[in-house]
Amino acid sequence: MNRHALSRAANIHYAWIVFAVAFVTLLAASGTRSTPSVLMVPLEGEFGWSRATVSLAVSINLVLFGFVGPFAAAMMDRWGIRPVVAGALVFIAAGAALTTLMTVPWQLYLLWGIVVGLGAGTMATVFAATVANRWFVQRRGLVVGLLTAASATGQLIFLPFLGWLAQERGWRYVSLTVAIATLAVVPLVLLFLRNWPGDRGLRAYGASEADPPAPARGNPIATAFRGLTMASGNRNFWLLAGTFFICGASTNGLIGTHLIPASIDHGMALVTAASLLAVIGIFDVVGTTVSGVLTDRVDSRKLLFAYYGLRGLSLLFLPVAFGLPNFALILFIVFYGLDWVATVPPTIALASQTFGRASGAIVYGWIFTAHQLGAAVVASAAGIIRTVTGGYELAFIGSGLLCLVAAGMCLFMRRGDELQPATPLTLVGPLLRPGTGVPADAAMH
Repeated sequence: MNRHALSRAANIHYAWIVFAVAFVTLLAASGTRSTPSVLMVPLEGEFGWSRATVSLAVSINLVLFGFVGPFAAAMMDRWGIRPVVAGALVFIAAGAALTTLMTVPWQLYLLWGIVVGLGAGTMATVFAATVANRWFVQRRGLVVGLLTAASATGQLIFLPFLGWLAQERGWRYVSLTVAIATLAVVPLVLLFLRNWPGDRGLRAYGASEADPPAPARGNPIATAFRGLTMASGNRNFWLLAGTFFICGASTNGLIGTHLIPASIDHGMALVTAASLLAVIGIFDVVGTTVSGVLTDRVDSRKLLFAYYGLRGLSLLFLPVAFGLPNFALILFIVFYGLDWVATVPPTIALASQTFGRASGAIVYGWIFTAHQLGAAVVASAAGIIRTVTGGYELAFIGSGLLCLVAAGMCLFMRRGDELQPATPLTLVGPLLRPGTGVPADAAMH
C-alpha cells in the first residue's frame, strides 16, 4: 500500500501527514540550535578561544539563520518545499561534520557561522509558517505552535545527550551526531512533503475551496525584496519586527547561547547545565502548544503583551535565582520555559492577517530576520560582557528590561485586518491582487 492509499485508508487528511513530516524534520534539525551552547566551554578548553570568540561564530550563524528566511520562503514558492528543505538539511549536515576538522577560529566562523547558519535559516520557523499557511485554514494556530515547539522538543532530546557526549567523548562526537541526525530525515522529506494541497487534488484542511498551485514567481531574491517593500509601509510590520528583535535577543541570543556556560560559572557540571536548558524545552512544548490554541481564539496583540511582560520579569529574576536555593532557579525555568517561543504563533497570525495568507510567509521571513539580528547582537554582547566583567548579570538584566519595552510596543499594534499595505504594489503571483494593494486573500480575514 503506497503512502496515498495509506492516507485514504486511515481517513487522514494529507495535511496532517505533511505536518508530521515537517515536525520530525524540524525536530532533527533542532540539534543545530542546541550545539553552540554545549560546545562553548569545550572549545574554550581545547583551543583557548574566549567566550567572545565563540560567541562571534554564534552571532554569524544567528544573523544568517534569520536573513535567509524571506529568501527561503521565496525559494519554496519558486522551486517547491521539498527540494529546498532537503538541500538545507544536506547543507547543515556538511557544515556540522566538517567542524570536526577545524583548528583555528576562522574555520569555526565559516563552517558553523556561515554554512550551518544558511542551512538552518532555511529550516527556521519560515518553514513552519509556509506549511501552516498552505495546508491549514482551521487549526492553523495549533499547527504553528506544534511546529515551533518541535525545536524545543529537539532540545529536550538532544541537549542532555550532547552534553554527555561533549563531557565523556569530546566535542567532535557532538558535531558528528548532529550531522547524522540531520541527514537521517532527508529521505522522509523527499518521499512525503508536498507543496500545495492542489498537488494532490485537495483543499487545505478546513478550507471551503481548494487553493490552486501557486504559479512560479520568478527570481526568488526579487520576490523577497518586493515582499519587504510591500510590508515596509505598514505599521504592524515595524512593530512586529521590533518586538521580534527583542524576542531573539532574550531567547536564542542570550539563554539559548549563554545559559549553559553561565550555569557552569555557578558550579554546575556540563551535563547538569545542559539538562537545565532541556527542561526549558519541556515547558516550552506546553507553552507554545497552548499559545497556538489561544492564537486561534484570542487577540494576538494581548497574547504578545502578556508573553513579553512575563519573560521580562523572569529574566530580571534570573541573576537573583542563581544566588538562591535551587527552587528559585526551577521557578525561573518553569516561567521562562512556558514563554520561550510562545510569541511565534501570534506573530505569524498577525503577519498573515495583515498581509494575506499567501504572502504572510515571506513577510514573516523578514520579521524573523529581525528576530535573529536581535539574537546575534546579544549573543556577542553577552559574550563580551562575560569576558570583561566575569559574569552575565548585566546581560540578563538588560534583556529583561528590553522585554518590558517589547510588551509596551504591543499596545500600539492594530488588528491585522484593520490595516492594508501603505504602498500599492503589484507583485508576481498571489502576493497581491493584480493592480491593487489588497492581499489576494484578504477576504479570508
